Amino acid sequence: MQIETLKTLFNRDLNKLKQEIELYQNENNLWKIEKGISNSAGNLCLHLIGNLNNFIGSELGKTNYSRNRPLEFSLKHIPKTELIEKIEETILVLNKTLETVTPEILQQEYPILVFESKTTTEFFLVHLSTHLAYHLGQINYHRRLLDS
Repeated sequence: MQIETLKTLFNRDLNKLKQEIELYQNENNLWKIEKGISNSAGNLCLHLIGNLNNFIGSELGKTNYSRNRPLEFSLKHIPKTELIEKIEETILVLNKTLETVTPEILQQEYPILVFESKTTTEFFLVHLSTHLAYHLGQINYHRRLLDS
């Protein structure tokens, strides 16, 4: 897989994430949960930011990012402007890191064991892209259902 394809997908979806967060008319609704919806859009956004900064920024880019996964789901009422800034920072980290990833690195084993068995870096980056798209879809539905 070409790294340019991954960069294109990550940039597309992170910019769409930024747009979704910006589209909330009532900022408090970013943190709303109801009717069996267990995660707010704000918490999903924090989760995506933490996930990508950890698995791409820290592991591949050596950014020294320190993830606190429980806070991604427990923090509330982070200002919308701060979420957007964090998304923009994540885009910069991903682009800088992915610039350093060679075809050889893509075929190497990903540095940490995340699943039951080892994967290549290429496989794990594709997984991260689909994980981003999955939660992006949840945020889109969250906004349309709960921000009306």
